[in-house]
Amino acid sequence: MVHIGEQTESGHLHVAPESKEPYAADVLERLRAEAAVVMARYPQPRSALLPLLHLVQSEDGYVTGRGIELCAELLDLTRAEVSGVATFYTQYKRHPNGEYTVGVCTNTLCAIMGGDQIWERVSEHLGVGHDETTPDGKVTLERIECNAACDYAPVVMANWEFFDNQTPESTTQLVDDLRAGKAVRPTRGADRVCTFKEVSRVLAGFPDGRADEGPGAGPASLAGLEVAHEHGWTAPGGDGAADDQGDHQPEATSDTLAPGRHSSSNDEANAPDEVPGDAAAPGPAKGAGE
Repeated sequence: MVHIGEQTESGHLHVAPESKEPYAADVLERLRAEAAVVMARYPQPRSALLPLLHLVQSEDGYVTGRGIELCAELLDLTRAEVSGVATFYTQYKRHPNGEYTVGVCTNTLCAIMGGDQIWERVSEHLGVGHDETTPDGKVTLERIECNAACDYAPVVMANWEFFDNQTPESTTQLVDDLRAGKAVRPTRGADRVCTFKEVSRVLAGFPDGRADEGPGAGPASLAGLEVAHEHGWTAPGGDGAADDQGDHQPEATSDTLAPGRHSSSNDEANAPDEVPGDAAAPGPAKGAGE
């Protein structure tokens, strides 16, 4: 039995033995150099744990035993401490992940709009269940609690790129195209879906220069703003000075809103250097569907 406060290395122990094989010398040298760039952004080295886990995941395709060892060594942490973080957040995979992670939202709104049917059709079509990968290693299927795009329900994401207003047929076509190696363009954001390793590198804090591609918001997202403009509604300023300046604030439009692409990566890469208690910065916690 594990008692509260007791450290274990279960996250390190329960990985395939081959995942603990040392990195090749040139790979290790490169990872150390890139890790140094990441660590330099934080006053306390241990605060860099989240992006460093993404960094090793961008190399291996999941958080390997050797990746855990490298993070522990670089940050002066125990393997148990690193494992505790790697096993808590859903974007860190503890077994080989597909080239594309396809997440089907089955939370309330998406579910009643067709998300459940999409999940059942695609799961049957691919022959895999939640967090399982197709035999060709191309697609890992996930049941997602919320994709944060309820205005376009039902929503599917491929490596965290939005595919709005989906149907069982369109999502089946999506996974077939991904497996066939075809260029797939999301509904909003980037011009194409990146691979899981490429996205992991962005999450580690190495931008790929594509954050401003495509629209970040569509008509459904801007409907409330348009109604406010029609009626001349403005947000309360809080004090007299703020109210006086309210009419001079830049107007929000689809052009000024941040692109939807890699929203999680932008948030994480630009997170505060430290959080209370010098703990690792918060990330996407495991959902009930997992």
